[in-house]
Order: sequence, then C-alpha cells, then structure tokens
Amino acid sequence: MPIRLHINIDHVATLRNARGTAYPDPVLAAQLCEQAGADGITAHLREDRRHIVDADMARLRDLVQTCLNMEMAATDEMLEIALRLRPDVVTLVPEKRQERTTEGGLDVVGQRASLAKAVQLCQGAGIKVSLFIAPIEADVRVSHELGVEQIELHTGEYCHTDTPFEFARLAVAARLARELGLDVAAGHGLTRHNVVAIAAIPELREVNIGHAVIADAIFVGLPEAVRGFRAAIDRGVRMRRG
Repeated sequence: MPIRLHINIDHVATLRNARGTAYPDPVLAAQLCEQAGADGITAHLREDRRHIVDADMARLRDLVQTCLNMEMAATDEMLEIALRLRPDVVTLVPEKRQERTTEGGLDVVGQRASLAKAVQLCQGAGIKVSLFIAPIEADVRVSHELGVEQIELHTGEYCHTDTPFEFARLAVAARLARELGLDVAAGHGLTRHNVVAIAAIPELREVNIGHAVIADAIFVGLPEAVRGFRAAIDRGVRMRRG
C-alpha cells in the first residue's frame, strides 16, 4: 500500500512571525504542497501560538482540499477550537512551553483519563484521532484501549542516533499497532535520507514531515521539496518488495 505524505507547514508560519509580516503565508504553502502531491496538511496550534495562529487554522480548514491534520495538546482550549473547526484528523501531542520542538511521545499511561475525554469529544464530532507516542508496547496497547483510530510513532530518537536498536523499536511498535487494528503513522526529525528506511516498514501508512521539507524548499522550492520526499518514500516502499 502507498504511504500517505502529510506536510507540516508550521515553519512557514515561524518565518512569517519572525518579522511580523503577512508573508510567507502558510496557507499558500499548504496549497502548493497539495498541488505537488501531498496527501495531507499538518499544522500544530500551540498554546503560545509561536507559529500557527487561530486565523491560519480557520483558513486551512476552508482551503485544504486533501486532509487537514490539527496537532494540539489535549487542553480545554484546543478541544473547543477543534470541535468548532472540525479538522479531518486531530493528533494529540505533548506540549511544554519551554521546549523548542516536541521532545517525545505522550504519556498515554499516566494521562489516560484526560486523553480518554479528548478522544471521546473529538470522535463524537466525527474527527479521526491520532496519538503521538513513543515506540513502546504499553503506549501502543493503551492507545488501542482508548479507541483511537491511529497512532503516530515518534521517530526523533531514531533520527538523532540512527541505530539498529531505535529502528527495531519502531518496527516492533508498528507491527503491534497493525495487529491491534491501528493505522500507523510516523514523524519527527525525518529527512529525505532517513525516511527511506522508515518507509520500508511494512505496517507504515503515513509520514508527517515538516522542518526538513521547509529546509529543502529554501534551496529547491517548496513543490520540488515535496516531490523529493515523495520519491524518497517511494524508494522505501519498493524496498519492502525487494
């Protein structure tokens, strides 16, 4: 099966906000990504609005033609926004004000009660729910017990260390998740180079790429950066057959 490529456009907003201008426009970036073959657009609305802001999310909901994935913490404020905007997917992620970027997966075991409430509310509104988790058996199993449709495996440790051990953790977690009937996504720190091996994991159905796409786009343009990732993912999928 093909792997869905979702592009995170947060860092287009980061660049815009650095100068307080109206450009570059993350919504225009989302449209260019779709035209280049992206299967979905991901945007993280943070508590501190450090990149994506509320107006961006509203415009994305109006204009995204593929799949809109809203990353967010499971807070009352974010749930109210998600229930009003109705993105296609909500991905619940951990969030700390002082972090530069998301540092790890959700504590699904310790936060089970609060996550259950968020999952129930989103699913009641017809929104698919994904949990951003570490590749740990207990977290996969609790995610399944919470009734979510998808998990997104945090690939940061693999990308930072590139060790067989970290890759094996991802592969084992993906296999377990599929056995439990979960849709399996992966993301964080992925580049055109390391995404190939991740895409070769047979159970994987989606990747979320953000920072590396925008970094590549500085040199080759956004549409070509998206196409470059699509080509890298396709190489990984072909490795499944080889």
